[in-house]
Order: sequence, then C-alpha cells, then structure tokens
Amino acid sequence: MSDSVNSVPRQPKIVVCPTCGGDSVYAPSNPYRPFCSERCRQIDFGAWASENFRMSTEAPPDDQEFGDPKVQ
Repeated sequence: MSDSVNSVPRQPKIVVCPTCGGDSVYAPSNPYRPFCSERCRQIDFGAWASENFRMSTEAPPDDQEFGDPKVQ
C-alpha cells in the first residue's frame, strides 16, 4: 500500500539563528544548527564562556538566613 504523503520529500525547517537573526536550516545537513554558521555558533559559545548569559538572582539580605522564607 503506497501513501503519496510519505513519498513527498520533506522541506527542511527554517528557524531564526539565535545569534544573527538570519535564516538557519534546522536539519541534519546543517552541522551548526540551530545556528546558521560556525561563526554564529562560536560567537554564542564565546558569550556563554565569558558568562554573558547569566541569570539574575535576588540574593537575600545579609541579615537573613538562606533558603525559602516560607519554611523558616
């Protein structure tokens, strides 16, 4: 039994490159996915390695103990 839907080649998914905002092919044919190029991947890695992607935290005041204030 042949299904015509399965015989149609799938188009690769196009996503936005997280670094430059350009089009990026999200498929096994692009070894840098989700980035569009090695350059964009390296820029992102450099930002990560230099800790530019930090999560902001709200530290408790110095006179409070650490932990969940609801539990204390």
